[in-house]
Amino acid sequence: MDRISFARQLRKEQSEAETIFWQKVKARRFCHLKFKRQVPIDRYIADFVCEHEKLIVELDGFQHDENEAYDDKRTDILQRHGYRVWRIRNEDIYEDIDQVLYDMKQFLGQ
Repeated sequence: MDRISFARQLRKEQSEAETIFWQKVKARRFCHLKFKRQVPIDRYIADFVCEHEKLIVELDGFQHDENEAYDDKRTDILQRHGYRVWRIRNEDIYEDIDQVLYDMKQFLGQ
């Protein structure tokens, strides 16, 4: 399956954390910024991308605790494409999405 088809499939099968986050940032709901989801970049598919801010938001479930080396390599490659990568734990989204959004504003300097 090519990356674009795989990205489309991921959009249809997004996780609960991705659904919660998407509801808060879609349609320029967050700081009037346009976000896209499941965007192919290099050989990876980024969870959420804001081109205006050159920001990639990656949501990390429990499996990411075991794949730290893979995540570090992935982050490095995405940064080489000029993006800042901000990782959020799914638990943080479930516990307090408003705090996550506040922290993201701070990260962006807004």
